[in-house]
Amino acid sequence: MVFRTLKYRNFRIFFFGQGVSLIGTWMQHIAMSWLVYKMTNSIFMLGVVGFASQIPTFILSPFTGVLADRHNRHKILLLTQALAMLQAFILAFLTLTGNIAVWHIIVMGIFLGCVNSLDIPARHSFILQMIEEKENLGNAIALNSMMFNLARLIGPSIAGVLIAITGEGVCFLINAISYLAVIASLLAMDKGIKIRKDKKVNYDIFKDLKEGFNYAFRLQPIRAILLLLGIISLMGMSYAVLMPVFAKDVLGGGSRTLGYLMAAIGLGALAGTAYLASRKKPLITGNLLPASAGIFGLSIIAFSFSHNIWVSLPLLFVSGFGIMVQMASSNMILQAIVDDDKRGRVMSFYTMAFMGMAPLGSLLAGGMATRLGASNTLIISGVCCIIAAVIFVFKAPFLKKTVRMAS
Repeated sequence: MVFRTLKYRNFRIFFFGQGVSLIGTWMQHIAMSWLVYKMTNSIFMLGVVGFASQIPTFILSPFTGVLADRHNRHKILLLTQALAMLQAFILAFLTLTGNIAVWHIIVMGIFLGCVNSLDIPARHSFILQMIEEKENLGNAIALNSMMFNLARLIGPSIAGVLIAITGEGVCFLINAISYLAVIASLLAMDKGIKIRKDKKVNYDIFKDLKEGFNYAFRLQPIRAILLLLGIISLMGMSYAVLMPVFAKDVLGGGSRTLGYLMAAIGLGALAGTAYLASRKKPLITGNLLPASAGIFGLSIIAFSFSHNIWVSLPLLFVSGFGIMVQMASSNMILQAIVDDDKRGRVMSFYTMAFMGMAPLGSLLAGGMATRLGASNTLIISGVCCIIAAVIFVFKAPFLKKTVRMAS
């Protein structure tokens, strides 16, 4: 049953509260990228803004993973959501009053990146606390990813229309208000989930960080998953940064076209998570990792040649499906095989590989696209993803065996 973990009250209310908030988050993402490109008409600046908003995750995630293991994750999430709401309100105020500048967007992006570096490992680690039974963890992760991608489908579509009618500031304001939904869901949870005691008050953060690093990279399956994830994120995920260029310069459209392109990626990703959630044994997904990475690489190569939106949309659907199956399967396997007292640190390395490498990829993509063009940049990115998938195939048999043992 696809939605079986919604039977848990805490996970159910978080699922819907987070869903509302993520719609606002994707609206802000589209509005921000469109605003930057409109203000600067620079591909490179798109890469700079993407780099600034995500590089804190790469730097801070290993340390915040220790915090997620040693402190109350419920309290951490309340703090991070409140800070993210403040960031969105500041962007809305600056934009609606006509005082917004690119440097404001960069600074606010860095601030949000710092918040996300703590929020993401804590949120991933918190899932098991909400469902209580580990056998349903794979379904919960798939549903969480499904909710994320449903928001990615809805948010850009709404943003594309609102930008054309009211401007980018309204999107920022809606995002700020949407955080109230997830904060309310956290406050409404059963008291039992909130009483997780802080551990080792006088712990040594560097010693714990070293312990987590040794644990993650000593085990071949964890190491192989993180390396593949990092390469895909570095070379492949930057394709989203270039979407405003394809929408405006290649396909000859505007903000609505950008919304359609991002929505196609979201719809494909939603289909990928629905596929994973429907599997009876979603944790045995070792073969899916290289296959989905290869599908993603081929689809973005094909997309780079398209000059017709009706050809581009199905290709982006396939790319969204491929990348989400790869990312969500990696999450499922990691959470299935790690010890709970190291879950936060391992998920911080996952965050580092997934989101932390993306800013470097955004900067790289912006520079490559300026010199080589957006289409050639995607071709190179897709080829690198395919090569990484082929190399990973040699690790898959051992990985698959390990997942069966842990499931």
